[in-house]
Amino acid sequence: MVDLFDKLRMEEGPLAKYSHLPDDYFFFPKLEGEIGPRMKFNGKNVLNWSLNNYLGLANHPEVRKADAEATATYGLAAPMGARMMSGNSVHHIELEKQLAAFIKKEDVMLLNYGYQGVFSIIDALVSRKDVIVYDAESHACIIDGVRLHMGKRFVYAHNNLENLEKQLQRATKLANETGGGILVITEGVFGMSGNMGDLKGVVELKKKYNFRLLVDDAHGFGTMGPTGAGVGEEQGVQDEIDLYFSTFAKSMASIGAFVAGEKKIVKYLRYSVRSQIYAKSLPMPLVIGALKRLELLKKHPEFRTDLKKIMAAMKTGLKERGFMINPTQTPPTPVLFKGGVGEAANMSMDLRENYGIFCSVVIYPVVPKDVIMFRIIPTASHSMADVEETLNAFSALKSKLDDGFYRKEELVAVTKS
Repeated sequence: MVDLFDKLRMEEGPLAKYSHLPDDYFFFPKLEGEIGPRMKFNGKNVLNWSLNNYLGLANHPEVRKADAEATATYGLAAPMGARMMSGNSVHHIELEKQLAAFIKKEDVMLLNYGYQGVFSIIDALVSRKDVIVYDAESHACIIDGVRLHMGKRFVYAHNNLENLEKQLQRATKLANETGGGILVITEGVFGMSGNMGDLKGVVELKKKYNFRLLVDDAHGFGTMGPTGAGVGEEQGVQDEIDLYFSTFAKSMASIGAFVAGEKKIVKYLRYSVRSQIYAKSLPMPLVIGALKRLELLKKHPEFRTDLKKIMAAMKTGLKERGFMINPTQTPPTPVLFKGGVGEAANMSMDLRENYGIFCSVVIYPVVPKDVIMFRIIPTASHSMADVEETLNAFSALKSKLDDGFYRKEELVAVTKS
């Protein structure tokens, strides 16, 4: 037997092994100033492409006013207690009502956080007899929810309907033996790759197999569809999504989340989702702030139009300059390079220190070995000049990488050349 802490000191996790890199630079960086395209990092002004403030609502004057007034009126303590016991309010109920009407579902349940909401929903939905079938590139919150499941689960190759059908055949056979049901889980927009989930194709399989569908549309809500109601609306299958989930942390630029579906099922979740039953209610300023954000989202379709203009300009510009990017029609825009961790660190430092651009860099194990991903998040607040500046910087990085400029064993501060 070993001391638990001794074991942890000896066995670093897949990301912790990079903890020797400069504090607050690559991991846990500090962006300062008002949320927007231009912020401060490491004491310097940078052009920022790392925040999911898709519609630019974070610093909208009406949002700031609503947040401030609600905080002044209620403080952060109200309502006090778990929602089931003493933490309910007319504002919580109104927000649920408006969200349900907007995404055209019978009912909505508010959640304190997206991450804990998803895995707690999965835990509440399935028993040992049931079978889960989920996309291989699902977000960590889904993976953690699946891990809680004490029954069988099958994973299908990302967005691969043929493989999904094979897993459904396996799941159907098993569910017939156990007397359980089948839950399929996928995403509307996969946040890392930017791929749109093939919800239309998944729904088509309902004609052959008996399953229920849970969709995590964190990145699609507010950005996709004619009204911003998400990828289900975009693909014309919103009615076929049995449980629709999204968070307020992306387009709504806040904290909180919701799950929507049939009234009786949502009622079941209200009495079963442990992360809500045993947690303090969502604070009033966040609820009232979400009402204002939803109002603006519905009232100003030009926010989505502006976002799409920036998205299109960035994606087109990158393609024209020969970059490897996924052919997506969603906001997340990953730019891929070939190289190791050392090259990734030097490229990122060069981009930040000498080109004044802050962009999240993603390395193994999040992406395959020898792949470097810079993840660009366009927003409605960015300008065409911001896009051009970034394209020029990435072209310079690509040229330097091809010339071997970033192949250094030690992490060093590089200078523009």
